Amino acid sequence: MKELAKIDKIIQTRVAGSAYQKILVLDATTGQNSLAQAEVFHAAVGISSIVLSKCDSTAKGGMVVPICRDLGIPFSYLGLGEKQDDLEPFNPDEYLDSLFGTS
Repeated sequence: MKELAKIDKIIQTRVAGSAYQKILVLDATTGQNSLAQAEVFHAAVGISSIVLSKCDSTAKGGMVVPICRDLGIPFSYLGLGEKQDDLEPFNPDEYLDSLFGTS
């Protein structure tokens, strides 16, 4: 993590403000370890947003809620398949409906 923080500092000096985003990709099948991963990376470099990959009927990525609530990190995309076209913008209402089976 120290090396990652060093790299982050170097990039910040060379890239202007909002052009530099730090996006963490989390696997929906990881479970509770996702929160720990987000905490560690956020503490080291300050995560801008998260992409949740491998979301499907068996892996719903329930850790979205505590990560957003506890760390204040927004989710930007959900990966619903294996291709780039399978990424879709994160919609909290649709996500919660699918998580609780209301849709």
